[in-house]
Amino acid sequence: MRAGRYMVLAGALLALAPGLFAQTLADPTRPPDAASVQGGTASAGAARPQLQSVLISNQPGGRRLAVIDGRSVRAGDKLGGAVVVGIGEASVTLRRGKTLETLRLYPKTVDANDAMHVRRK
Repeated sequence: MRAGRYMVLAGALLALAPGLFAQTLADPTRPPDAASVQGGTASAGAARPQLQSVLISNQPGGRRLAVIDGRSVRAGDKLGGAVVVGIGEASVTLRRGKTLETLRLYPKTVDANDAMHVRRK
């Protein structure tokens, strides 16, 4: 009788074990939370805007759009205390008063030789 109780208890523990040790997987395609995009803290005003995408039409005189901190902007649009003055293929130029600030899609360019050191024998 005692062995039957142990078997039932062991079976119940084994049935619950997968749920106890399961890990949740992060979805790599899920957009960031709104709080992290907008800053979410008091230091958000000091945070530098992040260029996320640039869209340029192939047509002559076509439109140029940029996505900065989740917001689509064109040249002349205001973004916080800055004005978008130019949109390039991989950068956006903002003007804050007399200062120009350039946002880049790829802030740090890595040389292929620096990225991978391969020795050939």
